[in-house]
Amino acid sequence: MIEVRPGGRRRIDRVLAPGYLTGLGDLPLPVLRERRDEAAQEETDLSYLRRLLHARIDIVRAEQQRRSSGGENSIVDQLATILADNALGPATGSGRHQQLEPSRAGEHRRHAEALVGDTDLTDVGTLSDDKLASALDTYATEESSVSTFRRQVQGVMDALNAEIAGRYQRGSATVDELLDSELGRTEE
Repeated sequence: MIEVRPGGRRRIDRVLAPGYLTGLGDLPLPVLRERRDEAAQEETDLSYLRRLLHARIDIVRAEQQRRSSGGENSIVDQLATILADNALGPATGSGRHQQLEPSRAGEHRRHAEALVGDTDLTDVGTLSDDKLASALDTYATEESSVSTFRRQVQGVMDALNAEIAGRYQRGSATVDELLDSELGRTEE
């Protein structure tokens, strides 16, 4: 289970630290943008982990459904359809367009794999009903935790974006300054 450790050094610890949003009005614009970008990267990583968990939940549920309906086909034969069904369905939650790639994809895959210890989803057909139910419960619990932290990180991003937008509205920040900073130009 993901935990936020007060005073921790991980990105999620920093982004969700109580003081991360303190005094936003006094922070220089580049610092606000750095914090927003840091929060956006954390949200991307949490979204990736969440998708991994959803895929595992879908596989376990499909095997449970196959068993309850007396289906003969293996889940492996249906894998593309199972995973595509979720991708094609209506979006749920507060999805946002993400331009970033996950920075810790391997770490998140290992985390998702380690959740259920000796449960091997490469052949769910061999797992007992109890192991399937336990795996589903573990994945669903972790997905709920990840979703909670993701919403909190999105709240941080919203607060940072609101401060940045407010500065543009008030005229204390300009697009010209943004372009100059993006192009690495400084005033002489």
